[in-house]
Amino acid sequence: MPEQYFEALPQSAHNIRRLDVSFAGQDFVFETDAGVFSRDGLDPGSALLLQAVLPQLAGEVLDLGCGWGAVGVIAARLRPDIRLTMTDINARAANLARRNLRLNGVSGQVVVGDGFEAVKGQFDWILLNPPIRAGKQTVYGLFAKSATRLRPGGCLCLVIRKQQGALSAREYLGTLFDDITMLARRKGYHIYCCRRSER
Repeated sequence: MPEQYFEALPQSAHNIRRLDVSFAGQDFVFETDAGVFSRDGLDPGSALLLQAVLPQLAGEVLDLGCGWGAVGVIAARLRPDIRLTMTDINARAANLARRNLRLNGVSGQVVVGDGFEAVKGQFDWILLNPPIRAGKQTVYGLFAKSATRLRPGGCLCLVIRKQQGALSAREYLGTLFDDITMLARRKGYHIYCCRRSER
């Protein structure tokens, strides 16, 4: 079976490459490697997620399943007042995220663990491009745990494609959150903002 990007310790041979990414009028540089998600560039789902959430982003922010760090790094550069934590089960991806924070001159904490395993505290925002290939049980588990790690009024903002179960995911999210808003939709990608009530 081919190695997946959500392996804890990828065994594929390293093949580090440098990417130049332009987003919202700013230029970024990233390093990627074999064995991580979307190693060839910023994927369209993550790009749409960033476009939708950046105007509102503030406070304590978790990039859950950060991969090589595109979402967290771009968010931290464009919203410098946020306090960023990034996490991924894939140790290779987490190491890249640390390097990419430094390469782009932004600060944040990166931890390695399965889901919330190594993550402490509560968050105002959790950003997630879920690991669909890991299976529904894993993805829905991340949704459920996110609901418990948000501050009152906090938001889980996620991207999911219609053909990968966006509509059924929204139905499940409705059992966990008080309010779900579609912030954006493009080419089959849906961006959902899922909020707890402020109580």
